[in-house]
Amino acid sequence: MFQTQEDDFLDDAKPLAARMRPATLKEYVGQQHILGAGKLLRRMVDAGRLGSVILSGPPGTGKTTLAHLLASETGSRFRPLSAVTGGVKDVREALAWATDLVATGEPRPVLFIDEIHRFSKSQQDALLPDVEAGIVSLIGATTSNPYFAVNGALISRSQVFQLQTLSPAEITELLHRALSDRDRGLASTGATVDEDAIALLAEVCEGDARRALTALEIAVSSSGDTPPRVTRDAAAESIGTRIAGYDGTGDDHYDLISAMIKSIRGSDADAAIYWLARMLEGGEDLRFLCRRLVILASEDVGNADPAALPMAVACMQACEWVGLPESEFMLSQTVAYLALAPKSNAATVAIGTARKDVREQKVVPVPQHLRDSHSASAEREGRGEGYLYSHDSPHGIAAQDYLGVDRSYYEPVDRGFERELRERKAWITKRLKP
Repeated sequence: MFQTQEDDFLDDAKPLAARMRPATLKEYVGQQHILGAGKLLRRMVDAGRLGSVILSGPPGTGKTTLAHLLASETGSRFRPLSAVTGGVKDVREALAWATDLVATGEPRPVLFIDEIHRFSKSQQDALLPDVEAGIVSLIGATTSNPYFAVNGALISRSQVFQLQTLSPAEITELLHRALSDRDRGLASTGATVDEDAIALLAEVCEGDARRALTALEIAVSSSGDTPPRVTRDAAAESIGTRIAGYDGTGDDHYDLISAMIKSIRGSDADAAIYWLARMLEGGEDLRFLCRRLVILASEDVGNADPAALPMAVACMQACEWVGLPESEFMLSQTVAYLALAPKSNAATVAIGTARKDVREQKVVPVPQHLRDSHSASAEREGRGEGYLYSHDSPHGIAAQDYLGVDRSYYEPVDRGFERELRERKAWITKRLKP
């Protein structure tokens, strides 16, 4: 009796998101691209042959819940392990437990490792023999790209499934279910929630079911009415800061900087500043942002606007001196300038092509007349012989060969200042020929 009472108290202490976890796959909302009829994961479950699985996706998409359900649906024992707090010793203990179960005739159990990308290479390697032998069905969950964060050997032995953020319609379904469920949800409170409040929570939670349910619970419990009533304004107060789950070392880090760089390259200043704001709100490292802008100033703007690089370097120095929050002004100014500047990757292409030639083509020797003539043996060896001093020539251009082969690498584009460089290069080329 006392144990039952203790269990009831523990259940009551759980947050709404934990209480509303589905008990069966039928209750599971979303991810029909992997769980729908005929989809691979559904076929694996129906066949009772789960194997090893890596679940990848943003926070709140139901990775942990799905892992529990996969074990339940296949009749397998479930053992969770956190990569944040666990080590090799914990992995070995879990694998020994799994070996004992399989040796007694039980189905292979499910070992669920949350945040598996946080395991070191040696920790992940410790899983390989038992995964390969079929002693355990590994389910790893990660918010990072598994192909970057998980060992290739482990990936090759697993099926990788990408979970998607839930749609507003799916979040709405979960919120209504929580409000109507008397045993696990909020129906016993008699709460009423305006539909526009539901719509707001479903929209601003950004596909994170846990966040939406937590906000709903806060809104209901903090209502001053009896029974509770939640308006749109109350829901907005309960959702908190909108930027959630930014991972400064994972996919968010790379996806958002990629979006900003591509927006600047595409000359869309508004989009570039929005992605900059996302990273600033998420706590991105200032030095990382500045380094990327300096690189872009040369890589994508180049000599189409020679002022771009000095500006990016000045921004980097200013951010170092000033720091946040004021450095957001320099960053915004620089991002806007780079986005609207004329673009050229001519210098980028030039050095890339030249280095490729150095690696793959026969190395071009330095022409005799361009060699250093200051050594004691230079005159005897003919080094520098025949060199024409440019300042002694009309227009400061000596008609001589500076490479020894006929190749062209730098081709200025017809945009910005490079239009002038293009004309200047054509004019110079005519005068370089002996």
